Amino acid sequence: MIDLSSKDLEQLENKGISKEKVANQIETFKAGIPFVDLVKAAVVSNGILRFSDKEQEELVQYFEENRGHLDLLKFVPASGAASRMFKAMFNFLDAFDPKKETLSKYLDRTGDSDAKKFTDQMHKLPFYVLIMDRIKDNASNKSEEAYLFVKEMLGEDRLNYGFYPKGLLPFHSYDSGSATPFEEHLKEAALYAKTEGKAHLHFTVSPQHDEMFKDEESKVGPKISEATDTEFLISYSNQKPSTDTIAVDMENKPFKNGDGSILFRPGGHGALIENLNEQDADIIFIKNIDNVVVNKNLEKVANSKKMLAGVLRKVQAKAFDYARLLEEDKVSPEKSDEIKSFLEKELNVRMPKNYDDLDVNEQLSILKDKLNRPIRICGMVKNEGEPGGGPFWVKDAEGNISLQIIESAQIDLSDQEQEGILKNSTHFNPVDLVCGVRNHKGEKYDLLDFVDPKQGFITGKTQEGKELKALELPGLWNGAMAFWNTLFVEVPLITFNPVKTVNDLLKPTHQA
Repeated sequence: MIDLSSKDLEQLENKGISKEKVANQIETFKAGIPFVDLVKAAVVSNGILRFSDKEQEELVQYFEENRGHLDLLKFVPASGAASRMFKAMFNFLDAFDPKKETLSKYLDRTGDSDAKKFTDQMHKLPFYVLIMDRIKDNASNKSEEAYLFVKEMLGEDRLNYGFYPKGLLPFHSYDSGSATPFEEHLKEAALYAKTEGKAHLHFTVSPQHDEMFKDEESKVGPKISEATDTEFLISYSNQKPSTDTIAVDMENKPFKNGDGSILFRPGGHGALIENLNEQDADIIFIKNIDNVVVNKNLEKVANSKKMLAGVLRKVQAKAFDYARLLEEDKVSPEKSDEIKSFLEKELNVRMPKNYDDLDVNEQLSILKDKLNRPIRICGMVKNEGEPGGGPFWVKDAEGNISLQIIESAQIDLSDQEQEGILKNSTHFNPVDLVCGVRNHKGEKYDLLDFVDPKQGFITGKTQEGKELKALELPGLWNGAMAFWNTLFVEVPLITFNPVKTVNDLLKPTHQA
């Protein structure tokens, strides 16, 4: 066991982390996390479903006909701070001095392509008018204007956008004013997550932003409520301190801060499986806070979501019927084959190699186990060179093959064969999930039973100039859902509009 002082144990207790959990994490550092074993990329006709326009319309219709009696929820991971979004512009503020050189000289000298794009097109930003009003009397030329604009945008004593949560920044500019991602998510929810006039949303936010989100809700909620004839029921949660992971030094001993306390770090978005596990609904739509569209594209996005929900309901209806038969022990050998075929063909489940050699009871027990799992329908967009997890067939240590969303950090890129499989992937996952988390009796699964702890990441970091190793939990849509039943469905590119940097707001899809 690890050696912990009474002060260390007190720290663990305050965070709600057990000694065993810390010991397990340290063992993980020692053993390392093996790379995943890719079998092949999931492509259309082998792992990814593609529906014709007519089929999509039928699926949307199927969802519309069934949604009246369903509990629907939109779950939005929204704890991301905007600091990373403005990284290049913070650098520009540090590096450029308009008193010493012109903007064009600076751009020629440094080749700073981010600053060039930003300063060339900043008139397209949703906060352009706001900032120009605030600086217009202080700038005597273009170079000063660009510098003061960025300073006004990021200065701690000014707009301080770098401190904001991404979800509360102005993203889109309309005649009626600018809109934040929070507001855009409400508009979306009114279209596909509403039953009987009510839409339920849950946002996971950072504790320091709790009040800011509630302020935004009180400001824009009533306006969108009236415009969409929807009552919004909004709840919030924070990532739990108990999901933080221990950092270790290069000898795998707990890394200590200057004050002698153990360094714990947030476990990444995989920690949110605990927040998701506290929600309950027939269908849960999951989408990141920064992936929003302007009004003119709302209907296309909503239809894509309804289509995915239609896929879920159809496959669930069959799975539930089979689960009931198995429970009642009313399964003939023919029926058993039919259930196996459904699992393999419609839910991408792969049976153990020795399945045919097992006796009937063992086979039925496997069918029950494979059927009684949460189901996720994941939208996949064609790969346009954006970074993100991709869909693959993966083999685990026991030789079981399953469909998974895998990040490039989980792949051994020094292995030519594995790198080749990665290069052959045609689609990637834009965090567009529609989840069924209840069984055939309407009882909610415990989602923590379906996490693969071997799909985390170990990364190298530095703190106060010292090297350390950090552990990220299995990602929410990666290893945290590894043992769900999974379907991948191609969705249109318009459904994917993430804002990773401020310059992404200049893209046509974010121009109203």
